[in-house]
Amino acid sequence: MRSETRATCDRERQLRSPPVLSRVFGEGATLAHPAWLTALASLGLSLLGLHCIGVATAPPPAAPGGEAFEAPAGFFSGWGGRQTLYLLIGLVAALFVCVPRPRVLRLFSWPAMLGVLALLVFLLVPWVPDSIVTPRNGTRGWISLGVFDLQPSELAKIAFVLVTADYLRHRRTHRTLLGLIPPGVLAFVPIVLITLQPDFGTALLFIPALFAMLLAAGARLKHLGAVVVIAALAAPAAYPLLLPHQKQRIVGLIEQVRGDRQSAHGVNYQSFTAMTLAGAGRASGLDESRARTLVRFNRLPERHNDMITSIVMARFGLLGGLGLIVLYLTWMLGGLLAAALCRDPFGRLVIVGLSAFVGAQAVVNLGMNVGVLPIIGVPLPYVSYGGSSLISMWVATGLVTSIAMRRPSRGARDTFEFADE
Repeated sequence: MRSETRATCDRERQLRSPPVLSRVFGEGATLAHPAWLTALASLGLSLLGLHCIGVATAPPPAAPGGEAFEAPAGFFSGWGGRQTLYLLIGLVAALFVCVPRPRVLRLFSWPAMLGVLALLVFLLVPWVPDSIVTPRNGTRGWISLGVFDLQPSELAKIAFVLVTADYLRHRRTHRTLLGLIPPGVLAFVPIVLITLQPDFGTALLFIPALFAMLLAAGARLKHLGAVVVIAALAAPAAYPLLLPHQKQRIVGLIEQVRGDRQSAHGVNYQSFTAMTLAGAGRASGLDESRARTLVRFNRLPERHNDMITSIVMARFGLLGGLGLIVLYLTWMLGGLLAAALCRDPFGRLVIVGLSAFVGAQAVVNLGMNVGVLPIIGVPLPYVSYGGSSLISMWVATGLVTSIAMRRPSRGARDTFEFADE
């Protein structure tokens, strides 16, 4: 009888997890999970980005003059080549973070956060030579590593999600108004350090991620609503603290909403040019040669980075813009389904936090490119050029997949179920 029971358990274990998968990812790992939607959407967005970066930076055929767009030198020469290398590194990083179980990642979350905060402080040290921390558009946000420029604020997103999930996973204090202060402090520290670079756009993304994780952890809506009301009332007092160019962006957006095109050659040049390129694609877009020529002679700043959405729409039209939205919704669907199936509180909160970062960043970038939000320097996830951004996004994909492929253990208690609800 005992041998029959043991044989039955062995058969169940074999059905639950193939031997090779078990050896690499641990017992109970499965390939049947919804995070495949997230992984496929990530790959689709990355490949779309490679193509549109090439459209944005390669010279048009037989172009007489135009704006020079110097490509980086090296083995993978050209902007598209460098982005291809970053994509390969990102895929390896995603596979790497899939191997350890989530509880192992949880043990390294706080040391990782301390390391990232140290890098953010290092960026602000005034006597660091420009050869190591080179300001770009007035922002000290990158550390030069020779062949690669590291942007610690991108790593801060991942570290913040991990430590906040670890803090909230078995607590009840966040269900009180005062209990929201500790997780708020966890967000406040990186927000301040990133704002001082200054990179106000990236700093703002931590707020929706924090709110999403608190909501998933069972925080009360009335308390979160009170925080929103207080912040809204205090927002006008923060306007004098903004830098001049940040104030100009806000004023420019107001003028743009009013239909004033006099600023099209001034503060709103980037915004109006992006909308012009996006509209030029019409319904189905332009062929590659025409798109390259149009993009080159419109001289859109940051066209391969923050304004890549306008390039996508110039190349693929309105259908391309809708395709972007569908891919991001697919990413979110895969992540949120994985979170719903996950009974580990840490894993569920990690997926929710990463989904909030990706979703909020995509919404802000799309809004910037179509003129409904001020341009605040937020790249489009997986699509915009940038090594730190692309690799960190693929690490997020790997984390979502790692959590989704581990089935919930039998007898696990319900996650964030409270008796007073």
